[in-house]
Amino acid sequence: MTEFERAPKGVEYHDLTQIPRYQKYIELALPLPWFVGSLVLYAGPFWPLGFICSFMFFLCCLRLNHEAIHGNLAAPRAVDHAVMHGLSGLMLGSNHADAFCHLEHHRDMMGEGDHEGHCARMSFWEVLRYGPRFPVKLNTTTWAKGGARWRRRLLVDWALVAALVLLGVLLPASWGGVALRFHLLAMALGQCLTAFFAVWITHQGTEETGLAGRSQRGPLAWVAYLMFYHREHHLFPKVPVSRLPELARRLDATVPGYAAGRQPVVPVWDDVRR
Repeated sequence: MTEFERAPKGVEYHDLTQIPRYQKYIELALPLPWFVGSLVLYAGPFWPLGFICSFMFFLCCLRLNHEAIHGNLAAPRAVDHAVMHGLSGLMLGSNHADAFCHLEHHRDMMGEGDHEGHCARMSFWEVLRYGPRFPVKLNTTTWAKGGARWRRRLLVDWALVAALVLLGVLLPASWGGVALRFHLLAMALGQCLTAFFAVWITHQGTEETGLAGRSQRGPLAWVAYLMFYHREHHLFPKVPVSRLPELARRLDATVPGYAAGRQPVVPVWDDVRR
């Protein structure tokens, strides 16, 4: 089994684990403009553009959910779970299933118990074919291994999903029903592509190198809302996403060979100067 790199010693990161109060509200608000924009576009003649907004909404929700999973919102744990529940309904899938399996992914990356990360071993076409089964696997794993508390969380998540789907079915077109149904379609597609976008592209090829994940620099990293600083996240998961670029700069500057060994997510769009 591959021995993956661990957090290097001597790197000062504790100051990066704290975020100002305003950043918490920024994190909570990140998906909202994209959500509103998608619904507005779906209701008008330029409805195909709504799928672009929905893609960005899904990405921002992944970031927000990820912060809630790791308790990086500077909020009580009950708020983290409330955020995951709310996002579950909007994203059409249980984020507590994601949470349980993601924490297992951190504990045993690519090991037998890593039901999230195992798809990183697949080829491009294999992971696309596997995509629709990925959320099912996360849910069944959490239900089987998470115990009563996690099962209750799954049930709440899926009750909210069912409520939104029912609303989408019953809501008249004149009240925004068409826009909501387009949103549901986009979220269903997003769930089917999560294995590819949230796992495969940030881990594929790292089993051979032993790196904790891939890490992008430059404009693409910002377009992806900093979610491509994945290596840094795995090494120091208590550092919020908003502060990962600073963590990366410290690692590049202080850890011998760290910058030279980096594997970008999309090499052609990587900026080696950052």
